[in-house]
Amino acid sequence: MKLDILAYGEAMLEFNQRIHDPRMYLQGFGGDTSNFCIAAARQGARSGYISALGDDQFGRQLRELWQAEQVDSRHVATDADAATGVYFVSHDKDGHHFGYLRAGSAASRYTRAQLPLAAIAEAQVLHLSGISLAISESACDAGLAAMAHARKHGVKTSLDTNLRLRLWPLERAREKMREAFALCDICLPSWDDVSALTGLEDRDAIVDTLLSYGIGLIAFKLGAQGCYVATPSERRLVPPYSVEAVDATGAGDCFGGAFIARLVAGDDPFTAARYANITAALSTTGYGAVAPIPKAAQVEGILGLKRH
Repeated sequence: MKLDILAYGEAMLEFNQRIHDPRMYLQGFGGDTSNFCIAAARQGARSGYISALGDDQFGRQLRELWQAEQVDSRHVATDADAATGVYFVSHDKDGHHFGYLRAGSAASRYTRAQLPLAAIAEAQVLHLSGISLAISESACDAGLAAMAHARKHGVKTSLDTNLRLRLWPLERAREKMREAFALCDICLPSWDDVSALTGLEDRDAIVDTLLSYGIGLIAFKLGAQGCYVATPSERRLVPPYSVEAVDATGAGDCFGGAFIARLVAGDDPFTAARYANITAALSTTGYGAVAPIPKAAQVEGILGLKRH
């Protein structure tokens, strides 16, 4: 079966602190590109994942998750000599914070020789993120090679900036992300990430810089302000959808999965962004990166006559 969307990166087990009982952690699932795949699948897209897992219980749980979510995991390798990554989310007055146990993980040992080149060439969109490139040199090399292969075969490439300076120094991040921007068709930046990568603080100056790489579509995620959608010919602020948020973990990944799913389904970028804003907002009304991601029927119910 040909897939609409393939994503490349690292999936992990998540332990998310309960706000009302800080000693209790709720077990869930995470990893930005895995979250993205599940969000896309819940909106009706045929999505698949490229990665590696350890031969352990956490890896088996992730495979069970993808099967339940109808995310194709045929291209997820098993590394018997490495573990599946784990991360923890804690909460305080300043928001949510991440702690990781991922050094030497199975996904970080992934190499370009493992890439499923035929499957990439048959997809409509290949998605990855800054984290996909940051977890190791071999994973970065594989990610950039996957993007180049996709473009060679007419497959659109999607890139979420997701900058984690615990994983790599800023100068290397800037160097490798410049290479990724030059291979990117659709960019999904967040403010803190892209301002650090570009050294710019003005929204339109950042957009101008991204467009200068040849990127054709930008959906600039602005949190409570919605998102700023830009093409070489048009720019428009798409308003947010207001909810009572309790946990923003994975909201940007959810936005990306919904946005790309709707583009694949035929929406114009501004309609897709409105849909994705609602999807991401709803995902913040529960705990964890995956469990609260809404399905298409819930989002379409909110859109009402705007979609039907």
